[in-house]
Amino acid sequence: MAARIETRGRARALQALYAWDVRGGETLLARVAQLVWDDLATPPEEREFANALIQLIVADQANMDAELAEVTTNWRLERLGHIERCTLRLGAAELLQGGTPPRVVIQECVRLAERFGSGQSARFVNGVLDALARRMGRLS
Repeated sequence: MAARIETRGRARALQALYAWDVRGGETLLARVAQLVWDDLATPPEEREFANALIQLIVADQANMDAELAEVTTNWRLERLGHIERCTLRLGAAELLQGGTPPRVVIQECVRLAERFGSGQSARFVNGVLDALARRMGRLS
């Protein structure tokens, strides 16, 4: 069974975030995303979903990072690995957007962290995004 457009779009958004993050964030994220999606021949419907998430991060990254810093008490965001940091930003953007149920956002981000990172990455992402969703009042 093929993955849903949203699932594939999240993966494309994560790949773009990762490429931007490993470059040190000096190039515009939207530009890096377009280059990555061109290289991957990303279909328009996946690009549209991924681009919506990327635009949220571009518009509100400082706020998202501050919210994540509140729930990663023993970890500074800049000290995290690229996959973990990018997956958390992606999840924070989608949680703040509010269009997808929080448990779905968390589950999808955990899968991405496991796919592109490790089981340990997935557990970390799960804990942080769960805490963020609770802090935001989106989970009880």
